[in-house]
Amino acid sequence: MTIPELEAQLLALTPIDKAEAISILTQSLKNSGRPIAKTPGVMGGDACIDNTRIPVWLLASYRNDGATDAFILDCYPQLSAADLVNVWAYTEAYPDEIEEAIRQQDDADEILDTPANLK
Repeated sequence: MTIPELEAQLLALTPIDKAEAISILTQSLKNSGRPIAKTPGVMGGDACIDNTRIPVWLLASYRNDGATDAFILDCYPQLSAADLVNVWAYTEAYPDEIEEAIRQQDDADEILDTPANLK
C-alpha cells in the first residue's frame, strides 16, 4: 500500500475510527522508541534519548523554532520517528523542565556571543 492510498483510506474513516487509528499508531511508536533517560555525568544530567547524548531540550528548541520532525530526523539520522514521539511526550509532560533548560542554554549562548568573549 502506498502513502497516498493509505491517506485516502484514513480520510474516509469516521471520526471515531480515526481516533482509534491514531491511538494504535501512537501506541506502536511509543513501544518502539528509546526511552528518555537522565544519566548523571551525561549532558549535565539533562533528559536525553536513552543511550545518546541528544538532550530533549535541544530537539524541543528546534521544534519551537519551526523545525519539522522530518527536518530533525534528517539532521539526526540515528533517531527514529518513534524516538521523537517519546521526546514530544516527555516535553509535554515536563514543560517547565524543558523551558528552563532551553532558557539556560540561551543565556549561555548569549554570554558566549558577547564581544568581550569573541576576542
